[in-house]
Amino acid sequence: MTALLRRYGRGLTIAILGLTAFWLLALVVLPYFIMFRYSFRPYLPVDQLGGPNDVYTLGNYATFFSSPRTIQLFGWAFDIPIHVQIFVLTVFYSCVVTVICLVAAYPLAYFLAKMAAPRNAPTLFIVLLIPLWVSEVLRSFAWFIILSFQGPLNTSLIGLGLIARPVRWLTGFNGVVVGLVYTYVLFMLFPIYNAIQSLDSNQIEAAQDLGSPTWRTHWRVVIPHSKPGIASGCVMVFMLSAGSILVPTLLASTTSRWFTEIVQQWMFESQDWNTGSAYAFLLLLICVLFVSLMMRLFKVRLADIAK
Repeated sequence: MTALLRRYGRGLTIAILGLTAFWLLALVVLPYFIMFRYSFRPYLPVDQLGGPNDVYTLGNYATFFSSPRTIQLFGWAFDIPIHVQIFVLTVFYSCVVTVICLVAAYPLAYFLAKMAAPRNAPTLFIVLLIPLWVSEVLRSFAWFIILSFQGPLNTSLIGLGLIARPVRWLTGFNGVVVGLVYTYVLFMLFPIYNAIQSLDSNQIEAAQDLGSPTWRTHWRVVIPHSKPGIASGCVMVFMLSAGSILVPTLLASTTSRWFTEIVQQWMFESQDWNTGSAYAFLLLLICVLFVSLMMRLFKVRLADIAK
């Protein structure tokens, strides 16, 4: 507080704190509190609201564990609620997207931060940012066209003689993973780039002068220094992927439903906001657990991730 007052003065400091408080309370805390309250109330006709049936209950959460279906896994048959299965698959493939983005973004971030000529960096960043200038709808449609059965990808591969017949790329979660990686990989790149850029290059050169191989230099010097950036990127990519609705809607197949589609169906198609709130709260809970896991795994604080 003292530093803010000294730097911005009393008037500007009050304005900054007021806007921050308004954003946190009115746009974050209050909606989640209302959603949390709705999640414990039954879905009732309007004329029964406030009546004897309008009581707090766990029925909306019990719906999550209803409608079991039998699945085959490693030769064993299991009965699992269909919404639990969709929820687990959404979390699993969000983790897959996060790992792919990390593997793809880390080498590029290191190249931009420590190997690319400073005069070329702005041009490279503009090239990387061009996809973000296009609407997410158009980007998803572009991938839908590319991955379609008679699309340019199959046509090119057949023309090059790499495949004999068209491949159905949009099966399972393939299209969703491709679309999410393409959409959110930059959210992994920039935090890692910022973290690596702050590393003194003399430390890397000292490790190389002492005979450290490249992989050990990254393992012992670069990665430990860039842990806050990696944790921040993982958190953003996972949360954006798990909460995405547009990409799974456009690129999913009949066997790859995303959990946010279920939430949308409850709220906007069934008009059952109470059950939808319960499902949305479960998604929020898993995101909070993922943030906690990243903080423990990379041994960073929330303030480090926020940087």
